[in-house]
Amino acid sequence: MAAAHDLEMEDMNMNMGRDIEGELEEEKEMKEDGKGKDPYKNKKVHRIVSKWMLPENVRRTYLERANCLPPPVFIISISIAELAVFIYYAVWKPQKQWITLDTGILESPFIYNPKKREEAWRFISYMLVHAGVQHILGNLIMQLILGIPLEMVHKGLRVGLVYLAGVIAGSLASSIFDPLKYLVGASGGVYALMGGYFMNVLVNFREMIPAFGIVRLLIITLIIVSDMGFALYRRFFVPANGSPVSFAAHIAGGFAGMSIGYTVFSCFDKALLRDPRFWTAIAAYFACVLFAVFFNIFLSPAN
Repeated sequence: MAAAHDLEMEDMNMNMGRDIEGELEEEKEMKEDGKGKDPYKNKKVHRIVSKWMLPENVRRTYLERANCLPPPVFIISISIAELAVFIYYAVWKPQKQWITLDTGILESPFIYNPKKREEAWRFISYMLVHAGVQHILGNLIMQLILGIPLEMVHKGLRVGLVYLAGVIAGSLASSIFDPLKYLVGASGGVYALMGGYFMNVLVNFREMIPAFGIVRLLIITLIIVSDMGFALYRRFFVPANGSPVSFAAHIAGGFAGMSIGYTVFSCFDKALLRDPRFWTAIAAYFACVLFAVFFNIFLSPAN
């Protein structure tokens, strides 16, 4: 028994020694990478991003191949486009929309108008129009703060897929649950990013450091509560001279993110197209899309 105990203690000491050696070797490699010829191998920024965006078991893989090529073009481009459209309507074509949504902007060719649903581009382009300064600032800040790190890790194609899935889900859900209401804003896409990130933090809670996990969940919850409060105000307490705007896009975008977004963001080190969870989420998403199209053609009260 004593000999067995001694052997067990020896094994434990050897394992601890290997772990310490592994950590020292990793730190050494990171320092060497920082001195390398490739400027993108300076891991300081990427290390911070990896701690916030990825579970512990895949951070090393990310750091080994981390670079800024391509840069986070998708989120930046979308944000610039949304800001440009807002400036156009608020400054160059004044619509008194600095604080709230003026009735004049409801004539925009971008806005989702339930009476013009045959113009299919409106189911996507509505994300470019916003109901005032508070609305656009909230969406821009959130999608830049969350979207840029996500795009650094997962690249633009995956982040764009999740974002646009939320935008389309938002307009289609609004056409079903709020069929007579207009729709503006990028909240569907923003909530899709938040939903995907939220699910990853929740599922990988222990691997993403519990203290950080709690902070992240609290931050996301606070943002969602405040933004939903503003959306509910826009929907039910709109000024008499305005026009009520649907808030169903927030909820639908969040669900799109919690399904498609979760599978996309959890496949960082895997082939996305080989993951059965991805195809399950895509199949469920397209089934909902087909139902929404059928509803709009044959059953909508807006017909």
